Amino acid sequence: MKVLILAPGSWGDVSPAIRIAVDLIADGHSVTMVVHDDYAAAVERSGCAAARYTAALTPPPSVDGDAGPGVRGYLDHLRGYMMDHAEAALMAVRAGAVDVVLTNPISPYGHDIAEALGIPSAEALLQPSRPSRAYPPMIASAIDFGPLLNRPIGRVVQRVPAPYVPAVAWVRGQLGLPAKKFTTTLNERARAAVPVHHGISPVIFPRPGDWPQHMSLDGFWWPVDDEEWTAPTELADFLAGGPPPVLVTMGSVPEGGRTADALSEFVSSTRHRVIVQGAAGPNLAEAAPGRVVTAGQVPHSWLLPQVATAIHQAGAGITAACLRAGIPSVPFPQHTDQFFWARTAARLGVAAPALSNRRVTPSGLHSNVESVTGSGEILRAATTIAKSLERSEHEQGESTLSLRGWIAERSTPRAGG
Repeated sequence: MKVLILAPGSWGDVSPAIRIAVDLIADGHSVTMVVHDDYAAAVERSGCAAARYTAALTPPPSVDGDAGPGVRGYLDHLRGYMMDHAEAALMAVRAGAVDVVLTNPISPYGHDIAEALGIPSAEALLQPSRPSRAYPPMIASAIDFGPLLNRPIGRVVQRVPAPYVPAVAWVRGQLGLPAKKFTTTLNERARAAVPVHHGISPVIFPRPGDWPQHMSLDGFWWPVDDEEWTAPTELADFLAGGPPPVLVTMGSVPEGGRTADALSEFVSSTRHRVIVQGAAGPNLAEAAPGRVVTAGQVPHSWLLPQVATAIHQAGAGITAACLRAGIPSVPFPQHTDQFFWARTAARLGVAAPALSNRRVTPSGLHSNVESVTGSGEILRAATTIAKSLERSEHEQGESTLSLRGWIAERSTPRAGG
């Protein structure tokens, strides 16, 4: 089978897609991933072909005195970003035969591509998306509205035009498909029971009772380990040279403003040794030379078990990695599903209450770090969750099995494929 995986987004979106691709390749399939140029080399090292696009996920930094693009400007930027990815996806389709398409939360035009080609498609998600009583809509997950309101509010939010909707309309036009409202195609896919696979462990998030059968919890799609990777000497020596440090990991998308200021002041004043990682790492490391080191793209499976706690933005990937490592978290979610994951970690008893972007302060960070590192109850809960995850994964087998099984059932290539 020739599988096309659409993976717009940050490294946190691409890394799980690489896990799926590697396992599909091991099954004998060929895989092409539509991915940002920044991540294409990693994709190609995995044995997967990369169809590249170049638009940046975030707008360019504002100049002095400029308040930035604002909400409207940011949404306009995202529409252009999604269009660039959609164009790359169509180029990949026109460059060779495709037998099945896998989409992520922000690339639903993959289903339209599959419709035009007469081939199957499925969703591979890192967060729940279907309206449900069990959780709020991910685009507005800062507030859990409760079981009575979560689902109706989720349905209302689905009608709000997302930045990818113009790309969906454009793709349909390019492929000669009739124009349809996005909500119409969404409802059609639900009625057709298009498979929706979630890279989430049921140990962490029990399957909602109002989910239909075509939606599954497959287990976390962990990053693919590079067997040739070796730890940087400076980082290894730092870890060996004292008590477990605090990790401040910013993710691949830079954050500025109050968050960056609060983190900088925390790093410069905390009593803990600190490792900083991500887009803002170099600047934060300058806040306390000698007590702080910078880590690049270090495997979390190696790094996290060696730290006392992690201050992070509560994305799906870093939250899951902390749970796997058995360490407590200090989440400060910024947007969309990050509030959901921060709340999930706190519910499990392994994280401090979330600090939002508006409330994050150096004193709040200090307080939360001390509370999670000094609590035997939190540390025991983190250890218990990690063991439960390990046991569940041993019993269930590889987390990509469900998705791979679905593809294997459709392994007869289309004519000319």
